[in-house]
This record gives sequence, C-alpha cells and structure tokens, in this order.
Amino acid sequence: MNALPPWPTAPPAHGGVVLRRPRDEDAAMARELATDPYVPTIGTLPAGADEEQALAWVRRQLARYDEDTGFSFTIADAGTGAGVGQCGLWLRELPEGRATAGYSVAPSARGRGFAADALKALTAFGWTVPGLFRIALYIEPWNTGSVRTAERAGYAREGLLRSHQEIAGVRRDMLLYAAVRAD
Repeated sequence: MNALPPWPTAPPAHGGVVLRRPRDEDAAMARELATDPYVPTIGTLPAGADEEQALAWVRRQLARYDEDTGFSFTIADAGTGAGVGQCGLWLRELPEGRATAGYSVAPSARGRGFAADALKALTAFGWTVPGLFRIALYIEPWNTGSVRTAERAGYAREGLLRSHQEIAGVRRDMLLYAAVRAD
C-alpha cells in the first residue's frame, strides 16, 4: 500500500505547462536531457543516453510514486502535450512536514518560462499534500537560470550550504531556497 497521498486526479498546471505522469514517448525528451552536461550528474539519467537507457529512465520516474519516494512528473507543453522536461516533489521527509523539489527542462525548450511555470504548478500541488509545510530547493551557486526560476516561482533564498552535496565526485556548495505554506 502506498504511504503517499493519491496521485492528483487533475494534472497540476500553471501558465504554459501541465504536469503529467511520465509516458514511454517521453524517452525522446529524456534523450535530449541526457545531452546536457549537467543533468546526468544530478540524477539517474546516463549522459548521452540511447533510446533504451532513456526509456528505462522514464520508467524509473513512473515508479517513484509506487516506491513511496514522491511524485515525478513530466513537464508537458500545455499547447501540444509534448514533454519538455521533468520535475519532482520528493517526500521522504513528509513525516516532518518537509519535501524537496527539482526540475530540468530540455535544452530546446529553455528560455520560455516552462521551468518557472512547472515549479509554480508543483508547489501549488505540494500544498494539497496533507502535512506538508515546507518545500526546499538545492541549487548550485553558478546556476543562475535555476536561481531565477526559483525566485520567479516565489521561493526565498535562505542561505549557502557549504560542501553540502557530492555531484560528479566533487563536494559542492548549494544555495538553499524554500517555500513555506501560508497558514
């Protein structure tokens, strides 16, 4: 039995995006994400993924809910339904009222506001989860695009966590951004 709240009956949406369950056809988007030099270093998508590896990654995203990890969504263009990225609300700390979120947009879809729209939709969905009061983002200081996305979505910078996380074999500083549920 899944310990997480039910999957949303209406897909979360904001602006130009709809967050939906991953589908096999999202493998093309995953292959494009795998060409980004950074995205494969922060998750399970192999760099330069072939079709089989990309499909396996999509199916891992689909399984996150059943594994009680959280909600992994494909970010879909609201106009076309095509997958343009991935985002997740990770709920391992839900008993403490906390979650983390993450997002990645395929290189060809960047610069159109999809990431900020997705983070706004994901955050609004998060506030429907009983007992969730805080959503954190961890962003490397050099990643100005992600910083702008967080700020556009209403997240506040709370500080710098020195040597917080290992990425690609190197300890990295991370900026901590968070949104807190209004009372």
